[in-house]
This record gives sequence, C-alpha cells and structure tokens, in this order.
Amino acid sequence: MDIPQGNTKEELKQREEIISQVYRRWTEENPDKRVYNRSLKDYINIRYLSITETMRHAAKTYASTLAMLQLDTILRYSVKFGKPKPPKKGVKNQEIFTLMQEMHCELVGIGTVKMMVGIKRSGEKIQYCITAITA
Repeated sequence: MDIPQGNTKEELKQREEIISQVYRRWTEENPDKRVYNRSLKDYINIRYLSITETMRHAAKTYASTLAMLQLDTILRYSVKFGKPKPPKKGVKNQEIFTLMQEMHCELVGIGTVKMMVGIKRSGEKIQYCITAITA
C-alpha cells in the first residue's frame, strides 16, 4: 500500500481513505469490534467515533497513517501512560467520557504512537484517537 507523504488536500484525502480501509478490514476480522488490552486489563472497543476522530487527526501526518497499518498491535499492546484525566473542556466528542487514558505503543520504524482511550461512566473503554508522536 502506497501512502502519500505530502500535505496537499488530495494527499490528505488519500490518507483518510487508507485509515478508513484499515478500520473496515479490522472490523471484518473482529466483528465484536473490541480487543483485549493487557495494560488496561479490559477490552478496548471501536466505535464510529474512533474511526472519525482518528481519521481527522492521523491523516494529517504520514507517520500516523503508517502507524494505523498496525491498528491491532496498537490496540492490544499499548500501555497506560500516566493517570486517566478528565476529558478536555469544550471538546464535544469527549463529552460522553468521564476520563481519558493516554496510552503508548512502540512501533518499529515509526517510534512512539499515542492512543487516547475514552472511559465512560459504565467503565466501557472506547478507542478515541491514534497518532504518532514525532520528535
């Protein structure tokens, strides 16, 4: 799969489409749309919000789009980074969560990838956004 590396509107659209395809394939292979994460000792669920939020942010950089090709690895092996924090004030998409947990995963050739997991009042954990942390 050839991922465009530039920052034109067209290349951004192409990267969004690649991320959408990654999620589509992942949900076909994981019909229950969740995977167990050992660090959280719980399941991380994928929802429509996961896809739209990650597409908006990860498509902005080549490294983040490249990281998305390893979605299953990120979901399974990310480890908690710091303590859960309250959601950002004024961010509409985070209003459904009581806490946000930052998680990190090291990927060969990419480096550190950050995944935000939203925690609902019920305890359900939803993957919120994935981006590569570039130095």
